Amino acid sequence: MSSERTCLELCKGINGLDKIILREVRGSSAEVYLFGGQVTSWKNDHGEELLFLSSKAVFKPPKPIRGGIPICFPQFGSHGTLEQHGFARNKFWSIDTDPPPFPTNSSSKVFIDLILKPSDEDFKLWPHSYEFRLRVALGPGGDLMLTSRIRNTSTDGKPFTFTFAYHTYLSVSDISEVRVEGLETIDYLDNLRERERSTEQGDAITFEGEVDKVYVSTPTKIAILDHEKKRTFVLRKDGLPDAVVWNPWDRKAKAIPDLGDEDYKHMLCVEAAAVEKPITLKPGEEWKGRQELSAVPSSYCSGQLDPQRVLLGS
Repeated sequence: MSSERTCLELCKGINGLDKIILREVRGSSAEVYLFGGQVTSWKNDHGEELLFLSSKAVFKPPKPIRGGIPICFPQFGSHGTLEQHGFARNKFWSIDTDPPPFPTNSSSKVFIDLILKPSDEDFKLWPHSYEFRLRVALGPGGDLMLTSRIRNTSTDGKPFTFTFAYHTYLSVSDISEVRVEGLETIDYLDNLRERERSTEQGDAITFEGEVDKVYVSTPTKIAILDHEKKRTFVLRKDGLPDAVVWNPWDRKAKAIPDLGDEDYKHMLCVEAAAVEKPITLKPGEEWKGRQELSAVPSSYCSGQLDPQRVLLGS
């Protein structure tokens, strides 16, 4: 292992679950639980938490962890034969000690490679052979990168099909002060209206009630502007054509047992995803999907956010 591995620490997290802490030399950090292969914390170099974790999150397998970045595979949502959002988020992953080479320059990043393979029990639920490799990396500027590689390892010639999302919970000061830019004029499927297809109007998405939308064929870059914190999250994605935007609002939040009643005010899920058109892999084929998150100071122009500067300048 290279010298940068000194920035990794394997330790016990909540309820004795194994977790890995990644530390970047300038001070940013991330935590990844082997349960779910799930990032639960991402802090900038000031130690500020950038991801939302529910005040009632349950760290007791097989219950998924509410918050951070759960991985939805091989099914997003409940449209399918599996449990909601599939099973990857409530399985125990392993550290991948012999990953195939990643075609990225990793010399300036601290990273961990995880792997998930099906168990005999999984085969009963989803009878397919696969290897799911996940790399979680911290860049020198504190950027958080997740790269997923899913390979069909079947020897019986059977293809399989899946949908996917990085179910990213961002920490925000106040949901009513947040706007999402980059999805204007994009078509979406509205999960609150039986997946009715509509087109986004207006120059930004703002929040005044429950939202659960799958934006399709979206740009590779989306900005989430937190007016109060003067912070902008920039989400870049590759291999993931869709983007899910979700906030349960007050009534739905009260109905979710592992979410605090007021938690919805301080979270927003913006998720790089492949939902509308499922991905099919023949034996031997591999799919790759990547999400990169960065947090930058918002620039202001006469009291208004200047998203163009953020989108062009970052």
